[in-house]
Amino acid sequence: MALSGMRGLSVFISDIRNCQNKEQERLRVDKELGNIRTKFKNEKGLSPYEKKKYVWKMLYIFMLGYDVDFGHMEAVSLISAPKYPEKQVGYIVTSCLLNENHDFLRLAINTVRNDIIGRNETFQCLALTMVGNIGGREFAESLAPDVQKLLMSSSCRPLVRKKAALCLLRLFRKNADVVNVDGWSDRMAQLLDERDLGVLTSSMSLLVALVANNHEAYWGSVPKCVRILERLARNQDIPQEYTYYGIPSPWLQVKTMRALQYFPTIEDPNIRRSLFEVLQRILMGTDVVKNVNKNNASHAVLFEALALVMHLDAEKEMMSQCVTLLGKFIAVREPNIRYLGLENMARMLMVTDMQDIIKRHQGQIITSLKDPDISIRRRALDLLYGMCDVSNAKDIVEELLQYLSSADFAMREELSLKAAILAEKFAPDLSWYVDVILQLIDKAGDFVSDDIWFRVVQFVTNNEDLQPYAALKAKEYLDKPAIHETMVKVSAYILGEFGHLLARRPGCSPKELFSLIHEKLPTISTPTIAILLSSYAKIFMHTQPPDPELQGQIWAVFRKYESCIDAEIQQRATEYLALSQKGAALMDILAEMPKFPERESSLLKKAEDAEVDTAELSAIKLRAQHHTSNALVVADQPPANGTSPAGPVGPLTLVKVPSLSSDIDSTDRNLAQPNGTLTEVAQPATSSPDLLGDLLVTLAIEGPPSSSVQSEQVAGQDDNGGVIDALALAPVDPQMSSIQPVGNIAERFHNLCLKDSGVLYEDLYIQIGIKAEWRAHQGRLVLFLGNKNTSPLVSVQALLLPPAHLKMDLSLVPDTIPPRAQVQCPLEVINLRPSRDVAVLDFSYKFSTSLVNVKLRLPAVINKFLQPISVSPEEFFPQWRSLSGPPLKLQEVVRGVRPMPLVEMANLFNIYRLMVCSGLDPNPNNLVACTTFFSESTRAMLSLVRIETDPADRSQLRMTVASGDPSLTFELKEFIKELLVAMPIPSRAPVLAPPVAQPISSAAALTDPGAMLAGLL
Repeated sequence: MALSGMRGLSVFISDIRNCQNKEQERLRVDKELGNIRTKFKNEKGLSPYEKKKYVWKMLYIFMLGYDVDFGHMEAVSLISAPKYPEKQVGYIVTSCLLNENHDFLRLAINTVRNDIIGRNETFQCLALTMVGNIGGREFAESLAPDVQKLLMSSSCRPLVRKKAALCLLRLFRKNADVVNVDGWSDRMAQLLDERDLGVLTSSMSLLVALVANNHEAYWGSVPKCVRILERLARNQDIPQEYTYYGIPSPWLQVKTMRALQYFPTIEDPNIRRSLFEVLQRILMGTDVVKNVNKNNASHAVLFEALALVMHLDAEKEMMSQCVTLLGKFIAVREPNIRYLGLENMARMLMVTDMQDIIKRHQGQIITSLKDPDISIRRRALDLLYGMCDVSNAKDIVEELLQYLSSADFAMREELSLKAAILAEKFAPDLSWYVDVILQLIDKAGDFVSDDIWFRVVQFVTNNEDLQPYAALKAKEYLDKPAIHETMVKVSAYILGEFGHLLARRPGCSPKELFSLIHEKLPTISTPTIAILLSSYAKIFMHTQPPDPELQGQIWAVFRKYESCIDAEIQQRATEYLALSQKGAALMDILAEMPKFPERESSLLKKAEDAEVDTAELSAIKLRAQHHTSNALVVADQPPANGTSPAGPVGPLTLVKVPSLSSDIDSTDRNLAQPNGTLTEVAQPATSSPDLLGDLLVTLAIEGPPSSSVQSEQVAGQDDNGGVIDALALAPVDPQMSSIQPVGNIAERFHNLCLKDSGVLYEDLYIQIGIKAEWRAHQGRLVLFLGNKNTSPLVSVQALLLPPAHLKMDLSLVPDTIPPRAQVQCPLEVINLRPSRDVAVLDFSYKFSTSLVNVKLRLPAVINKFLQPISVSPEEFFPQWRSLSGPPLKLQEVVRGVRPMPLVEMANLFNIYRLMVCSGLDPNPNNLVACTTFFSESTRAMLSLVRIETDPADRSQLRMTVASGDPSLTFELKEFIKELLVAMPIPSRAPVLAPPVAQPISSAAALTDPGAMLAGLL
């Protein structure tokens, strides 16, 4: 596009580039937007050149990241211009500024159709390009027949037909009904006879989408696809412009082989033989060279050929050749090729009789575990896990245990789980299995889930011959001066149940076992104490006749914990003390645990649930997932809390920080104007003024009129008087003034705690509104001070009283607000640390002889710095276990709760940015919620909440809150307590839709995370 002739546009771009800072750029953009808006109001006086120039400027401003909420009609109107320069501008700007659901696009459908069916090829290309970028369902229904005719037309140039094929692909993805399957199977076969490779490549993209949807109608295209591959493999009649580093059109080769993978196995012997000849040629002709670009292209073709060979279930000789080739690739220096080699070798494991051939490369795969690239190490681990069987299990598990000490922390949990599964599935004997699991716990206790040691206990309990050996190994590990808490759990349990089997061994008397276990008591967390108390009771039960000294020691421990603050510990200690005084009856009461019923390993279920690697999926499923994606879809609903900070994540924070958007409601990137900027409010004096409504209308892109804001004011009124206001910890005395506020101030404040815009305060003379956006631990508010009267407001003062945990900077407030005008005052907020204290704005003004002074709480509250996050069981339980006991994990029984159904409580949590995660608690009367808190001291800190309710008494519940910061845990607990006890339920305030969590697969449902949580708590 030639912009050199537009001097005004060139000057504007130069001015933007010369701006010294962001504020200067914003001022220059605001000035230009105001100028463009003024020009467009007098559209009749604009020449086509001027309209084109201003629309270009709008596009440039939009590309800089500013909202452009006007001028859309002018851009659309340029599409119907008769000349190419104006029409080009209209199509380009419309494609960039509008999305497929915009109302203005309907006005352009007829013009676009006229350009498509016209004879001007340039106009056809412009129209097809725009439809291919933003075409929605309406475009599909209106234009699909014309696009199909254009694609099949023999009189059109290849350039137009190529764009028509891609345009039809977009319309098909939006509305699959636009392509008639019955009529298109023959047309598709006809298109595959095209000699022009550009049209052929675009048509092949369309074919991939069609066969992914329904392959049965397109069997006639299979021979054509094979002939295309033959033509490309032999480099016959391939233009130079489609040869990439000596490779004939690699993109067409990849798409053709991908299309063939959607068909079942080809039965025709001639077609099958021809196809295998082509694949053989590809396999033999690909090698690693120094040129990176050629490597990328040739290996893209090669790996697609490998996927097709696996799909067609080729002869064993060809499959062996593929494995040999992959073995060569996993030994090269280029990391990308090594990665692809390992990934495709993992796919080869799904092919029958390939495992023995892959085992030949076991040494090289183990070497890949030490690769500097973590993605290669992960693929090597997956491959070793998949290729393991009885013959090589001991070697692989020993390698994994050896590698565990030096493995990255990000891999240790997965590594531990897979090593435990392999040891269980392929153990030559159970004693070896016990050795492996205990070594695993000893080397990586932090990353060993409870499922692993639960499974050891099951095996030991169910196999009597294994019990003495397991007890002896547990004692050996307890003899070490420092062991992990998980090792204390499993050792204490095994010694409590089976320690009496070692009674005749030296150093294994009940008193010595008790002393050995009791030494670890000061270093363990509350849940482990419960296991130790049970072990003490078991040891005491097996000591017959009773040893008075041992009895005194054990009873002293029980009496100590009778007054423990933890209810579980207190109950166990009290009951064990009472039971231990039963005498001989204790043997029956505390008998050994019965054998566990045989059931499928929870570790296997967990591994299946965690398996998300595409290498484990068949090519058919992979393609089926791939074809539904659409890179051209516009996402219209960003999350609600700004971008996550760039910085290291603390050790107790969740690695998966949610993807946050910097756009809160896409209405206010142009929010702040220079402080003190006055905006006239054009409104009749007789009408009821709503200055904030008018302000928000000017800021909204496509927002509703001010009636929406008026409805918010109605929602803020309280017919029943005031409400208990527990959120504000800063006392705010009511101001005795003759000027009474309109509406309920407390209700308005609570509404703004949930929303980012609304009215904070209003009386007869002034309306104070707020519009805010929040990014992680930072917030940006704009106070709108609107004078509702025809006389000025004088002596205006705004004094900010921030709490200690907030750093706030309010720009200068003008002393006078002119009649019927409004002032915008930006306010910057930084959250330094967790706290529920609320900032107060001491605002005063003078009207005539009346002096009005009010103290208003600002909605910079703790939930504004929360970001809801969806957490899976695999992420939740390690975090929950790592946060053990006070002050990181606090529990409280809350009484006086406002009775509400559980669904309403979950909705309330979601409104306040505490995301309720389903499937984590087995009790349907309980809730588990997760959120991420942002502050300057904690950065992104994961917080976990569990609510246990009693259906018979909704007025009380037990709440557990955990996080990696003690102050955050306390403040969040108190905030939720106030939320449930005293805070008003938002009735008409707009409910924030909870973020959509990732769907839990059926395999995930089988892991029974509720049982895991019950075991932990």
